[in-house]
Amino acid sequence: MTDFSTEAAEILLDTNAVLINAKEPFTYTSGKKGPVYVDCRRLISFPEARSRLMDMEAELIRRACPDAAYVAGGETAGIPYAAFLSDRLNLPMLYIRKKPKGFGRMSQIEGFMDEEGKRVVLVEDVQNYGVSVKVFVDALRAAGAVIEHIFVIFEHGHESSRKNMQEMGVTLHALTSWNAVLAAAKKRQLFDSGTIASVESFLRNPEGWAA
Repeated sequence: MTDFSTEAAEILLDTNAVLINAKEPFTYTSGKKGPVYVDCRRLISFPEARSRLMDMEAELIRRACPDAAYVAGGETAGIPYAAFLSDRLNLPMLYIRKKPKGFGRMSQIEGFMDEEGKRVVLVEDVQNYGVSVKVFVDALRAAGAVIEHIFVIFEHGHESSRKNMQEMGVTLHALTSWNAVLAAAKKRQLFDSGTIASVESFLRNPEGWAA
């Protein structure tokens, strides 16, 4: 949402959650590499910043999915944000493991859903290529939940991410993205022109940049 994207981008920069290193690329969950890393896990240690981000995210959920019955967080980065948001929205919380635990009830979904067919919103910190969330979406649907919306603080905006979301039948909602972060960084002159150019090159063609 454009009314939130600039403010959220400023918060990410203020908390040093945006990392850029073109010389020693980061490795993502997907196994792919890139010169940028957005560390939204860091935000949980900044009470004022995270509170404002969660206020915006809660409003985003109210707009996009007013009939949400549960807020679910994916292991592990999505769990604290699901907790913050479920409290703001006064909704039950769930969290989903990457795979069922190997003891006890062998649960993959923790919490309690009282019946099937309830609408659940999935919360994550960052959306990169959209690969890792599939296990959470599949687990929720296998349990009888209706899952059509994923909410994140930041999305990288890769074309493959949009394709993956379409194939899963979900809509991605992000507070901010690289367009807003780079615009704010340029305005503040936080990075030199060569660094900015490298990031822009990566965003246009991630595979070509990595090669």
